[in-house]
Amino acid sequence: MEISATGRLEVRITAADVGKRVSVRRLSEPGAPGEKFTDTVGVLTSWNDGVLLITQKNGEVVQIPESSLVAGKVVPAAPARRRGPAASYEELARVAARAWPPVRSERLGEWELRAAGGFTRRANSVLPLGDPGLPLDEALVAVRRWYRERGLPAYIQTATGAEGTQELLCAELERRGWVREVTAELWIGALAPVADRAGGSGVVLSRTADEAWLARYQRKGVSEVALKVLAGGPSVWFATVPGAPGQAPTAIGRCVVDGRWASFAAVEVDPGQRRRGLATEVMAALARQALDEGASAAWLQVETDNAGARALYAGMGFAPHHTYHHYREPGTNPGTEPGTSGADR
Repeated sequence: MEISATGRLEVRITAADVGKRVSVRRLSEPGAPGEKFTDTVGVLTSWNDGVLLITQKNGEVVQIPESSLVAGKVVPAAPARRRGPAASYEELARVAARAWPPVRSERLGEWELRAAGGFTRRANSVLPLGDPGLPLDEALVAVRRWYRERGLPAYIQTATGAEGTQELLCAELERRGWVREVTAELWIGALAPVADRAGGSGVVLSRTADEAWLARYQRKGVSEVALKVLAGGPSVWFATVPGAPGQAPTAIGRCVVDGRWASFAAVEVDPGQRRRGLATEVMAALARQALDEGASAAWLQVETDNAGARALYAGMGFAPHHTYHHYREPGTNPGTEPGTSGADR
């Protein structure tokens, strides 16, 4: 907290600091005996009518009455990472988009409108990097019209929690009634420690998602459009751990190699075979292939409530980089994608 020369806490932020990352302390129970304080760190997204709105790293918005503030200051845009590869949000957003490409896309200024017949929100949402070339309200009208012409609800993918992420856009969307429907995290780590994991000799790698691989994939009845998304990307590999004759594989995974980055997705294990290291074997085999192609860093996406996956990835050296969200246009029903989870959102 900011402390004056007299040793007193001071509020050193104003409405002019909207858009900056701040740290504030407030009275959580004003006037109560033994007053309690609460600290909040995040991006100041609004300061109107005596109320501050601060968007935290996970995208949650904290509403703070100005009258409860006891201290506040502007802080660096994002804390430095202590381990793993260095990466900006924009770099990761573009790499992630190439690893899960749409079937159709169109530019709206610097925004990219993406569609793939409704197969996953990532391939059917706007990637709003930069300026749409229109005032926001006009841009949103254009976005909704583009998706309506394709029989799809409009989604916008945003991110919070790192330098260059879109807390202000999130706040503007929420003011206009857009609904935050999905939240997950993008984690990054060094590739070599994953490749050094033991095992992987029983993993079969292929350039295509064959019938056996699809039999284990969480989405049943995969369409031709979905297959194009799965096969899309700079250098795509599918991993399979064969099951018993006539049975679906015991484990599968997908990796896309793109320059220094390798992505992991669709890592799935037969429920009856879990906790036997099969997910690790799949990722190790894919990581070794990615290293052979010159990659050195890795990324993946994981749900915030998937404790098992988070523990697995943390043990491999991965750590959260930023949180991403999908906002659905007002007045439409939530998506009903069966089996939607993790990296395939």
